[in-house]
Amino acid sequence: MHQFKTASKYVLAMFMFGAGVMHFVRPEFYLKIMPPYLPYHLELVYLSGFFESALGALLLVPKLTRWAAWGIFALLIAVFPANIYLYQHQEILPAPPIVHLLRLPLQGVFLLWAYWHTRPERKTL
Repeated sequence: MHQFKTASKYVLAMFMFGAGVMHFVRPEFYLKIMPPYLPYHLELVYLSGFFESALGALLLVPKLTRWAAWGIFALLIAVFPANIYLYQHQEILPAPPIVHLLRLPLQGVFLLWAYWHTRPERKTL
């Protein structure tokens, strides 16, 4: 199980880091899905991108893995309103409605994935 969890941690880290970098490469996409009730859209896009990248990198630091995983967990909750907003305004990202619907529970999968990395590994005999 140790090797699987290690591989999972690297995949999650790469995903988070890559997604965070995309906030800087293509901020216009993230600006489109910002709910209008939030202020400072561009600043929040950059801030969330910074934290996604930083937490993804910190996930690979053994002493910080659990803290980084908790940070990812919190960040995923914080950005969930953007996913809901995108579902409510599907014209922002043209795709079949099922794609928009499936994005919402996928966020739950990512939450569970991050949560798994908050748990210490069990030592086997």
